[in-house]
Amino acid sequence: MSARTLFDKVWASHEVVPESADAPAVLYVDLHLIHEVTSPQAFAVLRASGLKVRRVDRTLATMDHSTPTRTAQIFGDVPIALDDAAKQVRQLEDNTRAFGVELFGLRDPRRGIVHVIGPEQGYTRPGMTIVCGDSHTSTHGAFGSLAFGIGSTEVGHVLATQCLLQRKPKAFAVNVSGRLPAGVTAKDMILAIIGKIGVSGGTGHVLEYRGSGIEALSMEERMTVCNMSIEAGARAGMIAPDEVTFAYLAERPRMPTGRPWDEALAGWRALASEPGAVFDRSVDFDATRLEPMITYGTNPGMVLPIGASIPASGGDPVTERALAYMGLRGGESLLGKRIDVVFIGSCTNGRLEDLEAAARVLKGRRVAAGVQMLVVPGSQQIKREAEQSGIADVFKEAGADWRESGCSMCLGMNGDTVASGAYAVSTSNRNFEGRQGVGARTLLASPYTAAACAVTGRISDPRELL
Repeated sequence: MSARTLFDKVWASHEVVPESADAPAVLYVDLHLIHEVTSPQAFAVLRASGLKVRRVDRTLATMDHSTPTRTAQIFGDVPIALDDAAKQVRQLEDNTRAFGVELFGLRDPRRGIVHVIGPEQGYTRPGMTIVCGDSHTSTHGAFGSLAFGIGSTEVGHVLATQCLLQRKPKAFAVNVSGRLPAGVTAKDMILAIIGKIGVSGGTGHVLEYRGSGIEALSMEERMTVCNMSIEAGARAGMIAPDEVTFAYLAERPRMPTGRPWDEALAGWRALASEPGAVFDRSVDFDATRLEPMITYGTNPGMVLPIGASIPASGGDPVTERALAYMGLRGGESLLGKRIDVVFIGSCTNGRLEDLEAAARVLKGRRVAAGVQMLVVPGSQQIKREAEQSGIADVFKEAGADWRESGCSMCLGMNGDTVASGAYAVSTSNRNFEGRQGVGARTLLASPYTAAACAVTGRISDPRELL
């Protein structure tokens, strides 16, 4: 047998019916994560067809996308302000109750963003297939799982059958060597990768991030990298599990212990791509040469080192439209440009390490006058940990707005939005037109960079404040 990649191994172990020229493969799903936005239609189909959820033990629901982040609307007597959001929350409560699916409800201490709570609570494990009605399901690939987003119709298919029809993607090796310099983060790494291969560079492929530069990352950093694989057009992103992975998993609440743990560990150790395994494509990066990155346009591929000048459009209508929307010009530098909003959070950068990084910049400083800074933990557990460690106090003392967990300002559907024409430096994953609110101008960056911009009120190089 020829040498196999990590992706090949996970795919083969879940292939119920192989792919043919006429039909996709039938792929078994180990874990199905659902939330309030893309599940109502799927449950409606089950009701209409008289079907049950096939594997409630492999299905987990949480509330995150449309949930408010103001404490009074969750733990107080203030109703959810947005009618659509309140309706989605009620529907998920009703549907999970009717179909017997476990739900981390609005006041559940385990609740949080779906791609944060899966790993945090120990549902995510190496070698799994994981799906969710959300683009950034690729986050879970940081553990060596094959994880990808699906549409509402497919959510219904998985609820009913625990399987999914899929064509097998190709394999793409992203080789990263060396350690990141001080002040440069995993967010900068993945933005640089997307900037190089483009927003469609990974189309039809599963990315495997590998090399010494990846091995040097923490689990939180690896999740940030895999999270944004979809922004390069990839079906998924994966990292082979190693001792860093196993140490993280050993502390999770749902992990096996004793002999079952030893047996699981033996299987996980065998998942890594084998020497000589052939990838359909590959690209190389030197992490030691990376700098803090920031986007300037309306997709994550429009990105540059923070001290570089915005490239000229060259007559490209897509670039011209993006620059016009952003109120920017080719040839100008972003450094020193005034900003209005800073958002720290999301499934990309809402974990404890991300909050610690931002707090390191903010400690002993104040948010600049005229700047709104919103800090939203990725889960209620992270919120508690940040409060217990004193990190939350750093944000509060600096003048930032400290909130309950949720997707928040990553997308403008829960009440946390950016005003039209305002510039927001955001640690989230998408800078599309209107993503954070109608007319909002989003600049994606790392927690270090976002915090530095909050302090100065302008786009700033975080290395000058660290």
